[in-house]
Amino acid sequence: MSGRSTFALALALAAPVWSQTPAGEPATQQPKGTSNDRLFYTLPNFLTIENAGKLPPLSTSEKFKVVARGAFDFVEYPWYGFLAGLNQAENSEAALGQGASGYGKRYATSFADGTIENFMVGAVFPSLLREDPRYYQLGKGGFFHRTGYAISRIFVTRTDAGGEEFNFSEFVGSALAAGIATYSYHPMADRTLSNTASVWGSQVGYDTLTLVVKEFWPDIRRKLGRRKGSPNRDNP
Repeated sequence: MSGRSTFALALALAAPVWSQTPAGEPATQQPKGTSNDRLFYTLPNFLTIENAGKLPPLSTSEKFKVVARGAFDFVEYPWYGFLAGLNQAENSEAALGQGASGYGKRYATSFADGTIENFMVGAVFPSLLREDPRYYQLGKGGFFHRTGYAISRIFVTRTDAGGEEFNFSEFVGSALAAGIATYSYHPMADRTLSNTASVWGSQVGYDTLTLVVKEFWPDIRRKLGRRKGSPNRDNP
């Protein structure tokens, strides 16, 4: 997959307009029914809802705003820089070359890949299909029960009306994102159906793993909080 993407560069230039305040500072335009949480105090986790029942649906505008807030968060820039560095070291998509030029192309394509997928899965298709892009943490039960629940959410999602249905936004949205990336700005050599399917599968797999992390992050956060607040044993 390759090539310097005009779309990717446009996204990077537009990002400061959407970027939010650093961690710990209040978000001034946080849509209702979303969170201000961060996985491991760093990664945006704005579409995860803890200990919540039925909530009012997000409007189309709110879905796009919260996805943009996460996609252009200040943390995303070094994250994509790290991914580009790994790809550079592995010389993936060799047609992109090496050196500063190759790294810049890999950064642009990585940024575009992630951003397009985020919008397709979290905003575009949830708006068109009236699906709820939020993850509702279960927060109770054993490890395997909760893990199974988290994995099931990749296949089943809530609707804006409060029901449940197959998660078309995840599967159709990520498939379209993979197709756009593969056939528009990645190298000609990678523009095949098999490669598109591989990218699609990787995206769904990554999203599944992320849901499992989201399910258990509140537990991890509470344990870390207790450790910080525990008295020093040497100085009671």
